[in-house]
Amino acid sequence: MKRFKNILCVITTPATGQALLQRAVTLADSNQARLTVVAVAEHVSIGMGMPEGGPVSDGLQAAVVESAQQKLDQAIAPYRGRSEIRGRVLLGSLFLEIIREVLRNGHDLVIKSAEDPEWLDRLLGSEDMHLLRKCPCPVWLVKPGAPMKYRSIVAAVDLDDAHEKEELHTRRLLNFDILELASSLALANFSELHIVHGWEVIGETSMRDGFLRVPEAKVDAYVHQVKKRRESDMARLLEKLNSRPGNHVLDCIEYKVHLVKGSPRKIIPAVSRKVKADMVVMGTVGRTGIPGFITGNTAEMILSQVESSVLAIKPKGFRTPVTLENGDD
Repeated sequence: MKRFKNILCVITTPATGQALLQRAVTLADSNQARLTVVAVAEHVSIGMGMPEGGPVSDGLQAAVVESAQQKLDQAIAPYRGRSEIRGRVLLGSLFLEIIREVLRNGHDLVIKSAEDPEWLDRLLGSEDMHLLRKCPCPVWLVKPGAPMKYRSIVAAVDLDDAHEKEELHTRRLLNFDILELASSLALANFSELHIVHGWEVIGETSMRDGFLRVPEAKVDAYVHQVKKRRESDMARLLEKLNSRPGNHVLDCIEYKVHLVKGSPRKIIPAVSRKVKADMVVMGTVGRTGIPGFITGNTAEMILSQVESSVLAIKPKGFRTPVTLENGDD
């Protein structure tokens, strides 16, 4: 069973902070994990031609940080003694400071309320997308108003095998991480788990409607062959998960496999809506050799359509482009 050991909870607004904090404390308790709760204060810019770093601006900045720390301490106070929990205020750009906190202290999960900008009919705002692209550990974005217990969880896996050997190996490892994490959460929440894969047949349209003039029976046979291969790959993935010593998590939860022909960017959001998913667990896959280049077009299209909370996982080998500043430990 997948467990977190060092959780970072990010409080952005009082409206969503208390529910998020309760979720994070419950998660830390069940995982016997350390929990750090942070708020991020922006740098004060006093303007009017007054110099930065002077006594006035320093005093204002200190007052802003002190006020934020007091509010954070008050929010944490009811949970003192229940968990190993600490609170601190970070100073600077929200996504940058969150990632630097992850780098400094080795957090293995960031949990944060998703932005809900009124001018965008979508779940994720710009700070969230920066985190999804650049944070080196899993990021759990909780939809405002999400139930405390999730009834339905979607695990989106990518079984496409049309990749170079190294990339294919990376994606298979990521699939296992997605399924392991989603099944653990389903077990903890007594949720239904829906394992979703949208599959396509490369060249099918050209063979049926283009200039290749391939006999219909041969195209059908090719499509059937691809489908059977994906079914076999899914079976191996499930067997690998369930055969880990002391695991057998699939024997303990209710789950359903959705192997649906069609584009993943359409299938995954559609299935998520159909099963009324409270959470989608998915990978953000790109080229792991390029720092920060990780959220591919398909992943971003899916993320822009989902209506639930999201838990996004990076593949092994991901390197964040964010670095620690001088003086950071």
